Parts: sequence; structure tokens; C-alpha cells
Amino acid sequence: MPKSHLIGLITDTHDNKHAIEKAVKMFKNRDVGLILHGGDYIAPFNAKWMADVDVPFVGVFGNNDGEKFGLRAQFESLGPIHRAPYVYEWEGKRILMLHEPDEVDALAKSGSYDVIFYGHTHQIDIRKGETLVINPGEACGWTTGRETVGILDLNVMDVEILDL
Repeated sequence: MPKSHLIGLITDTHDNKHAIEKAVKMFKNRDVGLILHGGDYIAPFNAKWMADVDVPFVGVFGNNDGEKFGLRAQFESLGPIHRAPYVYEWEGKRILMLHEPDEVDALAKSGSYDVIFYGHTHQIDIRKGETLVINPGEACGWTTGRETVGILDLNVMDVEILDL
């Protein structure tokens, strides 16, 4: 049974089929209870590669996600994709989901969120404070050459970055 306090974090998949399938398998092996996607899926057919997701899934759109209608339709059986910013509550924690990091510092200082999860930069960013700020890097590996995802443990409010 999935551990509901563990959240799989993935962003910037950019049509990398093999990375997406590896990420889903890794999340299943780690028994995550929820998967959050920070945007830039790119094409709607990405949903086929995530078909093995058997826990709740929530995503936001990225700046490269032009086919929003198609993405929503294809991901409907997995979970919703929202326009950012989107606030999601899980296990008593308020998680702000973004794609682009606009105003992340001000939002973190506001104290309104337990976690801010974003993507877009393709760079790993973990900032601990009253609000935990996380960018797990890019799952696609196209920019940095490194395919990464994160697993957030809400019990200890810490994130582990995993290479695919």
C-alpha cells in the first residue's frame, strides 16, 4: 500500500518516454502516495507513458504545454492538470504548485504554504525554511544531461533527489 506521506515530484518531462517510464517505476517502487507534475509534459500522448500510475496524480501546465485541451483529455484517467498557480492540500500540508518560479521568494516568505513546488528552470533547487521550496530538476535530461525526480517526505519535510 502506498505511503501517503511520500510524494513523487516530477517536472519538465518534455516528451522523454524512457525518463517518464523510469520515473513512474521508481515512484511505484518507493510506494509514493501521490504524484505531482510541475508542467512541460509537451504532447498529450505522454499520458500513455504514465498509465501505470495507481496513486492520485495532480499536475499544472508549463509554458511549453500548448495543447491544454488534449493534455487534460488524455490525463483525465490519471488526474487533473490545472493552470498554475494551484494550491493542493495533502496530509494537512498546503502545497503551492507552479511551473515558472515567478515570485517564489515572496511566496515562501508569506508563510502561506508548507511547500512550494515548481519547475521550468531545469535546475535542482531545494530551500529549507518555514516553507520548503523544491524544484527537483528536469526529468527529461535534455538541458543538463541529468534526469532527476524528487520524493518529498511530509513526515520530516525533506526531499530526496533521485537520478533516473
